[in-house]
Amino acid sequence: MRRMLMTGGVMLTLLSAPTSAQVAQPRPAAQGATALPATQALFDTYVKSDKLPGIVAAIGLHGQPPMFVAAGRTGIEPNAPAVTPDSLWRVYSMTKPITAMAAMILIEEGKLKLDQPLSDIYPAYKQMRVLTNPQASLDSRPATNPITIRELLTHTAGLGYSIVTKGPLLKEYERLGIVPFAANAQVEAQVRPTRPANLQQFAERVATLPLIAEPGTKWSYSIGLDVMAAVVEKVSGMPFERFVQTRLFTPLKMNSSYWQVPAFAANRLVSNYTFLGDNLVPVDPAATSVFLQKPSFPYGGAGLVMSARDYDRFLQMLQNEGQVDGVRVMKPETVRLAMSNLLPAGVTFGGVSGSTGGASGEAAMGFGAGGSVTLADTPGGPGKGTYGWGGAAGTIAYVDPTRHVRGVVMVNYFPADRYPLRRDLAAVLYQDLGRARQ
Repeated sequence: MRRMLMTGGVMLTLLSAPTSAQVAQPRPAAQGATALPATQALFDTYVKSDKLPGIVAAIGLHGQPPMFVAAGRTGIEPNAPAVTPDSLWRVYSMTKPITAMAAMILIEEGKLKLDQPLSDIYPAYKQMRVLTNPQASLDSRPATNPITIRELLTHTAGLGYSIVTKGPLLKEYERLGIVPFAANAQVEAQVRPTRPANLQQFAERVATLPLIAEPGTKWSYSIGLDVMAAVVEKVSGMPFERFVQTRLFTPLKMNSSYWQVPAFAANRLVSNYTFLGDNLVPVDPAATSVFLQKPSFPYGGAGLVMSARDYDRFLQMLQNEGQVDGVRVMKPETVRLAMSNLLPAGVTFGGVSGSTGGASGEAAMGFGAGGSVTLADTPGGPGKGTYGWGGAAGTIAYVDPTRHVRGVVMVNYFPADRYPLRRDLAAVLYQDLGRARQ
């Protein structure tokens, strides 16, 4: 059970979207109706059949406010409140794009460079070693290439991850507390005594461990964005969570995004579940959630709890190339760079396991700053340049600059691929957005 609970998250299966010719501003819905009726019907069916207690989505066309669709409650208890656009969800690895954009702000300001060696910031990374037989031992050789900022952002630095790494290196990660992920209060009590006390200790401790691959030669899901959070903190000269708050959350009016859910907002937090047969079993009940506790440090790869409304604000910023409601947080060219394929030459990305919130992609994909990028149009699916990522508890987020659509879907259960929600949602959303132009 513990191995399942430590799942981080993931690659999204991007929702289908209409061609650009089909995208039009929806007609106003009648009072009491929804602009996305097929999507609403799907959500209602999922809730009524007890597949999940609650679900919320925010879908937005370019230049338009989000259309919200919601069904169900924050938990399976009969008296649990209904979910709303302001309910709070564990977004897990959908934290990664936010950490990546924080880093891109520093790159825009010239305080970091995309191909700058990590050892410029942390000298301990200057002489890294690479495992020679990862499955069997910790035997290693000196690394030939330096780890760069680009490689941290794209999971090509050769770092491991407790959710995918196996063998002796996994045991070392666990022994040294290199597990920046919160499952529930019980698991947290076991892990916290060995975890570094802060981001700087975390980055320094990671530098003592061997790599699974030569930097810049292989895509492997990793703690790269957690190390990136430490870099942002050190280079900016302020705590990472304060940098994110002042440079992204506050100007974008993201008022329900938390590393620790405050007491006044606890009643909006949903419960997280797993399955025993077909029955939902609480993994992290809202009333005792680990996210009500202060984390060891802000986990840049999996630490945020957010509302659908807030994540949509972040996606709007990306869709609008750096600004929302006239408030600019990034330059257009910085956003375009971040959402482009940043993989080192010769490296490819083929997706990750669906059980961790993702799937192997059928479309040609690259990888940008903290999220995947489609490299070509998919008929009836994502357009070229679609950027996004998902979370271990089933959440999805994407921006499709070709189809002019953005979307975030919030659910909370392990494993993320328990149901074909993403496939089902693709079909009904296509139907709804196609109807909008009629």
